[in-house]
Amino acid sequence: MSKMTNALLISVVALGLTACVTEPTKPAAKVAAPDCVFAGTNDAAPGWICDEPVEGVEVSAVGSAEASAAGEAFMKQMAATDARVQLAQRMKVQVANMVKQYVETTGAGKDETVDRVNTSVTKQITNETLVGTRIFKSRVGTNGKMYVLLGVDATSVQKMAEAAVKTSMNNDRALWQKFQGAKAQDEMAKEIAAMKVEAAPK
Repeated sequence: MSKMTNALLISVVALGLTACVTEPTKPAAKVAAPDCVFAGTNDAAPGWICDEPVEGVEVSAVGSAEASAAGEAFMKQMAATDARVQLAQRMKVQVANMVKQYVETTGAGKDETVDRVNTSVTKQITNETLVGTRIFKSRVGTNGKMYVLLGVDATSVQKMAEAAVKTSMNNDRALWQKFQGAKAQDEMAKEIAAMKVEAAPK
């Protein structure tokens, strides 16, 4: 065998060995876990189900209901009832923050009086009085549950706050007289309801 043939043979064998060497496989890219999932699953859910803010909804709550043979309309009603209880609590916090912000802005009342006024006002807000609420979104999850986003827009929040303040004023006049000084009750109720709290509590 000539030197030329040997050289060619060695080259072919070297190329064959090089071809057999495979590049190490790259590890598969990790799939990011969804920010929001349906309860008890790893399935992605819309952000509002995890209390993500929704444009145009000032104060909101998410309610859920288990799957039922009674159908989706019944499930939606049950989920809305669940959300309404939570929404009432959030409205209480929102209105309490309005009163606090009013006090900080005007310097009205002492701390003790403010606390009593807040308690008096928030007692007026119950899940039965949230007449301006509506279902903004609904979804049946992959877990079979019905989810609804119940909420109120900024105008409804203002009306509810004003109504709660006025009712509280009528129910506890002596307390409000200590708090308000010479200011007319209706005027004060409107001013408190107009307070813009930076972020609605969740």
